[in-house]
Order: sequence, then structure tokens, then C-alpha cells
Amino acid sequence: MELTKNIFFNTDKLITNTVVKISYTGKLFQDKSEEVYIHYGFGNNWDKVNDLKMEKTELGFQAEITLTDAATFNFCFKDTNGNWDNNNNANYIFPLEAVQNALITTKQPEFGLTTHRLRKTYMWSKKIKLAVYKIIRFVPKLISGNYKRKVTEQ
Repeated sequence: MELTKNIFFNTDKLITNTVVKISYTGKLFQDKSEEVYIHYGFGNNWDKVNDLKMEKTELGFQAEITLTDAATFNFCFKDTNGNWDNNNNANYIFPLEAVQNALITTKQPEFGLTTHRLRKTYMWSKKIKLAVYKIIRFVPKLISGNYKRKVTEQ
């Protein structure tokens, strides 16, 4: 998800109580800064303010942040020389969406198949595949006469 020209997230939506990866290729990256920090907080009052050192890669500076239960995610960037990228003093502010519990279902699988029956079906399919594999390996040896029993030493 590209939120601005030089900021990317690894997800389409910013959802509360999830971890998001931010990639930054803005002014500080283009100016070849060695270390960049993301300065971030949550909500209209910038609650839980934190600074996190971002990892420098060929694709830009990257960091993973856990989004808290708030209305907005606010952030800006700074380097060790005191240079800031704060969206022309407006900061980068994006709304957070709450987890929608309506999408989580607790229905049983369709056609009356329970989890136990699905597991048994899976186990039978594994057994059949193993039997077919053994037949394919054994029959050519039997036909060619190269079948020898292993003699166990006593």
C-alpha cells in the first residue's frame, strides 16, 4: 500500500492491534542519510510517542511497528543530523481501522463434515498415496526378478 509518494506499507489497510512494516524512500533516504528514525504516536494527542531506528536496505529504510487501539497513526522521520521529513510540518497522519469481528465465523464446515472427519479423510488420503508409491516401486522389481528379501542377521 502506497500512502504517499515515498512511504509504503506491507498491507492494504492499517488495522488496530496488528504489526505493520513501513518502507521509507523519501527525502532523508535520497539525501543518503546513514541512520533514520521514525518518530510516531497514536491518536489526536500523539499518545505513546516513540522513536524507532529504521533498518537501511536497498529499498529504503524499513521498520516494523505494532499499531495500537487508536483512531490515527501519526509519524514523521528524522536523521542523526537533526534533519526532519514531517510532511511540511503537517506530519503523516493516517486513520486506523478496527478489526471487524463480523468477518470471523464460527460455523462448522459445510456438508456436515466436522474437523474430526476432515482429519480422518486427510489421513486416509496420505495412506493411499503411500500405498501407491510402494506399489510403483515394488512391481517393476518383481517383474524384472531383481527382488531380493533382506536377510536379517541373528
